[in-house]
Amino acid sequence: MSTLRMTSDLRRQLILSAAKRCFSRNGFAGTTTKSVAAAAAISEGLLFKHFPSKAALYAEILSEECEADPDLAHLLGQEPSTATLVELVKGMVGHFLEISSSADQEEAQRLRLMTTSHLDDGEFARLLYDKVSKLIGPVFAASVERAVSAGDASRIGSEPLNLFWFAHHTLLMAALTRLPAVPCLSYGNEAGLQRQLCEFILRGIGLSEAAIVAHLDYKLSPTPGQSVTAESTSS
Repeated sequence: MSTLRMTSDLRRQLILSAAKRCFSRNGFAGTTTKSVAAAAAISEGLLFKHFPSKAALYAEILSEECEADPDLAHLLGQEPSTATLVELVKGMVGHFLEISSSADQEEAQRLRLMTTSHLDDGEFARLLYDKVSKLIGPVFAASVERAVSAGDASRIGSEPLNLFWFAHHTLLMAALTRLPAVPCLSYGNEAGLQRQLCEFILRGIGLSEAAIVAHLDYKLSPTPGQSVTAESTSS
């Protein structure tokens, strides 16, 4: 049984490796499950036994990239706390602003794909939300609870994970306004945008002003192309 399991896992990784090459060359729209199966030297039917759709393949690749990010792995390994919560929010803000202000077309295309999925059948968005929820959700929710217990935050509603998604959706929309070559909207005061977004979200999830002042250490500035801790969050 273990040998069969190892064979199945190995085949799954070979399919993912082939899919990465195909997506890298042809993008999401230009890649088909048939081309991935051919690159992996298997039948399309066998591919579907491991991944039910192209969207499932792509979502799994993005999830693996998130899990392999050393900064994110370090942050998710921290003890849940007010400080961890603030760092998670900083990472999310930095990630979305980086996508919308850098020349990384692959990341920009991923953001577009995530957005168009909401207007289509929603499959890709559902898959990615599920994977992000499982990866980041537990640490975020536990950190919210610790912040409330420590007196650093007020409880906002009965579902801490909803606060994560409210923050995520705010940043997704903010990034989309800046994605076209000519931005749809100028927020003004570009130099202070990153901190302002962080403060807005931290207040929204219930953190006190004292906790924000104590933990929101902003030595980083939101310059295009700059790496930010946990930058792979919710990509």
